[in-house]
Amino acid sequence: MIEKIYTKQIEITREHLDQNNHVNNVQFVQWVEQVAAEHWEMLKHTTSYALDYWVLFDHHIQYKKQVYLGETLTVKTYPLPPEGVKQPRKVEFYRNDELVVDSRTLWVLFDHDKQKIKRLDADWLDRTLHLQ
Repeated sequence: MIEKIYTKQIEITREHLDQNNHVNNVQFVQWVEQVAAEHWEMLKHTTSYALDYWVLFDHHIQYKKQVYLGETLTVKTYPLPPEGVKQPRKVEFYRNDELVVDSRTLWVLFDHDKQKIKRLDADWLDRTLHLQ
C-alpha cells in the first residue's frame, strides 16, 4: 500500500544552526520543501500526474521549541484532502515525541506540457493512497 505519511530522520549539524546556536528558521522551510518533494517522488508514479510538478503557493509555520546541535528530528509529512486546485500538506518536526515545529502548506500542480495550473481530480489522493 502507498504510504500517506512519509517519515525522515534528520541529525542536526553545525550547518543547520544560526548565530544563536539553534536550528535556523530558514532551514525548517527548506526541509518542508525537501520532504514534500521526496514524498511526491515516491507517490507520483502511482498517479496520472507523474510528469507534472508542484509549486508552493502558501506556507504557514509555527516554531514551538528550539532545536540544537546533535539532536535528532523525526519529520513527518502527509497530504490533506484537496481544496479545489490547491493541495494542502502538513509537515511536522518531532524531537523524541514532542512536536517542535508545525507547518501547513498549500501547493498547486502545474501541467508539465502546458506550464499552467492543473485542476486535480477531487478523489485523486484517495485513489493514490489505496493502491496496492
